[in-house]
Formats: sequence, structure tokens, C-alpha cells
Amino acid sequence: MFGMGLAEFLIILVIVLLFFGRKLPEVGEGLGKAIRGFRKSMGEQDEIDVTPEPDERARKETNSHPNSPPRQKEPDKQSS
Repeated sequence: MFGMGLAEFLIILVIVLLFFGRKLPEVGEGLGKAIRGFRKSMGEQDEIDVTPEPDERARKETNSHPNSPPRQKEPDKQSS
């Protein structure tokens, strides 16, 4: 394993545990909470959906191209 034997790996592991031994439970707990929260959020539906639903009237009144001039309303045609 990267030119390291079992003895070198154990020495490095002991040194890491001496320096970070007291912090490891806190780091593990935070990592576990983050993973659980991520999995939970992936399975749930979004709480707030801000996607606007198109309205039939709005679709008819809007232009097909954003740079085109605004449409004028057609005058009412009354048949007599």
C-alpha cells in the first residue's frame, strides 16, 4: 500500500489518534447527521414550490418572442 508496511501504517494511525482522538467522535457525529439529512432531503418533496403555473389567458396574451412589440387588443365586433 503506497510502499508502506503494516508497521508504518500503525504508527501513523497512532499519531493521528493522539492528535485528533478527542475530536473524532464530534466529526463522526456531524458527518452522520449530514448524510442522514441529505438522504432525507432526496426522498422528500420540496416544501415550497415557487414554480409559477401558466394561466390560459396569460399564455394567449403573451408574445411568442420577448423583443416583439406588445399586441394591441382587437376591438369588439358586434353583429347587428
